[in-house]
Amino acid sequence: MTNRARSGQGDSDHRVRRGPGMPGKIEKARDPHRTLARLAPYLGQYQAILVLVVFFVLISTALGLVGPYLMGRAIDGYIATGDTEGLAIIAGWMLAVFLLGSLADAASGWVMAAISQKALKSVRRDLFGHLQTLSLRFFDNHPAGELMSRLTNDVEALNTAISQNVVTLLASVLSLVGILVTMFVLNFWLALASVIVVPIMIWFTNFVARYTRKGFRELQKDLGQLNAVMEEAISGQRVVKAFRRDETATAEFRQYNEQVCRAAIYANSYALLLMPLTNQLGNLFVIAIAGLGSWLALKSLVTVGMIVTFISYGRSFINPLRQLANMYNSIQAAMAGAERVFEILDTPAEVDDAPQAAALGKTAGHVCFEQVRFSYVEGTPIIKDMTLEAKPGQTVALVGPTGAGKTTIINLLMRFYEADGGRIDIDGTDIRQLRKDALRRQLGLVLQDTFLFSASVMDNIRYGRLDASAEEVIEAAKMADADHFIHQLPEGYQTLLSERAGNLSQGQRQLLAIARAILADPSILILDEATSSVDTRTEARIQAALLRLMEGRTSFVIAHRLSTIRDADNVVVIRDGQIAEQGTHQQLLDRGGFYYQLYTSQFKGEAI
Repeated sequence: MTNRARSGQGDSDHRVRRGPGMPGKIEKARDPHRTLARLAPYLGQYQAILVLVVFFVLISTALGLVGPYLMGRAIDGYIATGDTEGLAIIAGWMLAVFLLGSLADAASGWVMAAISQKALKSVRRDLFGHLQTLSLRFFDNHPAGELMSRLTNDVEALNTAISQNVVTLLASVLSLVGILVTMFVLNFWLALASVIVVPIMIWFTNFVARYTRKGFRELQKDLGQLNAVMEEAISGQRVVKAFRRDETATAEFRQYNEQVCRAAIYANSYALLLMPLTNQLGNLFVIAIAGLGSWLALKSLVTVGMIVTFISYGRSFINPLRQLANMYNSIQAAMAGAERVFEILDTPAEVDDAPQAAALGKTAGHVCFEQVRFSYVEGTPIIKDMTLEAKPGQTVALVGPTGAGKTTIINLLMRFYEADGGRIDIDGTDIRQLRKDALRRQLGLVLQDTFLFSASVMDNIRYGRLDASAEEVIEAAKMADADHFIHQLPEGYQTLLSERAGNLSQGQRQLLAIARAILADPSILILDEATSSVDTRTEARIQAALLRLMEGRTSFVIAHRLSTIRDADNVVVIRDGQIAEQGTHQQLLDRGGFYYQLYTSQFKGEAI
């Protein structure tokens, strides 16, 4: 359950991963200003529409300032004098002001929601696109659930902050400025008494922000780990049930769920302090205005309507502060999410093609490894000064114990990883001087652990060559001996496969993967235990089809069942990252070395 090794890579035991019980290194809180600067370009491309948002916010804010002023005028000018007609007129104006303000507020929110969704579409596009450029080494060390969390939870946190809080933030700032200016214009002393809450609020907000930022960053990280555990447990249900590890899976989930709970309590405990604080500041504000206003009214320096206007402005002044406080939850979560998103975007992409990288046409298939060295983890060599040659049209079998380095050789040839030293040539050209897409177009790969997509059978086979016709797909399926079982499916080649092709047997999935490689028509074939999951009878048919396909092509075959590589031109025995011996099947048996030991251990009691 806890091994998150990448499927299809036989040497994954050499890689270092963080287990579920080992907490990740706590990253220091980054500068939120830098994160905002990184986000700015995503919104900046909609400057013209943002101007419209600002326009609506300005209208809403201005109308919000007019309402309390009209209320004060109504008290002093019409209620105090008993002018009911004038009171009805000003009440109508107040109703119109409030309605128009609400419409402007709704319009700004609607436009901002559209902008935020378009901006976040770009964020998701860049994030997913960048993930496609990262090396397999990156994916080996980042569970799929964690990456999914960054694409969903973290981006959704940004969505909440941008779509809901940008307008609120802008409106709150404009309201604060507008109310302050209006109050000082109306009465200096009452305005001065009103602003005593501002420095208190700023100090407390900064104090709380230091802890909420750290808390929400940890919360987002823990959510990513929890998602990884859930994704692993759900996708591995067959293994969980087969080995009766339901309780183990539940215990692991509870452990990570508890971490998320603790992080959420920590983050929200500080964030929620702001709400009661702003309520008390609002009460303090009303007390200050009422007390000073009453004293000034007794001195005939202000009217009752002016006091009511200021109390109304005071509540309007506290509301933006309260909104700013409320936004801290989502803003801090958004900053934490944005940092995690940009952490992925800042990860260096897979080694790019050389500046003068050459295209690769149809190759003869002459492959040479010259003094190749490679390590997944520095200081732990996997391939040690390996020199190996595969001549055009030859079949080279790679055999050896698990973890010897067989799959790593294939990964280096495919340029899934770059060699630390030495060189790998195809037709005399160093593969690092070739374009990766052109190189991989000439390499057909069938992994031990087959991966099929949630699409039709036809589309899964066509994945090998997207421009292939239906007839070519069917012909490839026939060569892989898959056509007979495909016709037995409910809709034949148009049958939709479930997630991970769970509605097919392992052997059927393997046959489709072989058909996909056949359709690609590569110059060099790579078969990593390609027949390991089929029965003996099916294996014999596939071997016959593969022999026809391999004719005239260079082929690398990784096999643990040594009976499948008896006809190989060269059997290379890998042991501890080095070539222990090589030769034909019979030559190695006659030599009586390590290959002889491997072979006889599989066929005890049988004639050799």
